[in-house]
Amino acid sequence: MTLRVRQLLIGAGGAVVAVVLLALGLWQMRVFEDREAYNAEARAAQPPVQLVDNLASDGTVGDIYGKQVTVTGRYLPAAEVRVMDADGSVRVVSALRLGDGRVVAIVRGRGPATGELPPAPGGVVEQSGIFLPTEAAADHTVPDGMYASVRLPLLAQAWPRPMIPGFITLNADQASAQALAPAEAVLPTGEGSLQNLGYALQWWVFAAFAVFMTWRFVHVLGRRGRIGSLAEQEET
Repeated sequence: MTLRVRQLLIGAGGAVVAVVLLALGLWQMRVFEDREAYNAEARAAQPPVQLVDNLASDGTVGDIYGKQVTVTGRYLPAAEVRVMDADGSVRVVSALRLGDGRVVAIVRGRGPATGELPPAPGGVVEQSGIFLPTEAAADHTVPDGMYASVRLPLLAQAWPRPMIPGFITLNADQASAQALAPAEAVLPTGEGSLQNLGYALQWWVFAAFAVFMTWRFVHVLGRRGRIGSLAEQEET
């Protein structure tokens, strides 16, 4: 067997091993992402808790992001905005003042981009939905007077304060009761199995090591072949 053939066989074997290890890493990453999504959905399916019971006096919140909450208060008719998402759909976000004076943003549902919006309920109301953290800044263009995402720091500049660091997306029944289409709550993730993530990184490290060792073996084999050729030429 010639030197070139041996090098090719070693290279091909190393490539196969590296591809298999990369595939195992991708599979473990998918398991991690699926577990994240499952945990987020399971968290959102838990029975509702009272929002005020999970708010500290200093403004911090407990472990309730991504969970269903219930809150009681009065809507502030003058504090309402439209949020246009990247797909062109519009969420209606209204301010609800709690009994202790704090204000929480409520995504009441989806509505038209222009024209009159169905008014928020009057009087003291109890609202339920998924409690979510402030959204990241969005880079898509929106009409004047609209927001591109539910950015609580921006709302806090225009709405009464103090504001709670989170907003509620109403469930489908309550959105429909206000003559609005339900808005989908984007559940926060981050609770996938760290073990699966560690396995994914581990397989990718092994794949990199396999590539390095394959290159090393091919390189060493080639060097030995060249040394052997030089020795034969000196003998002759």
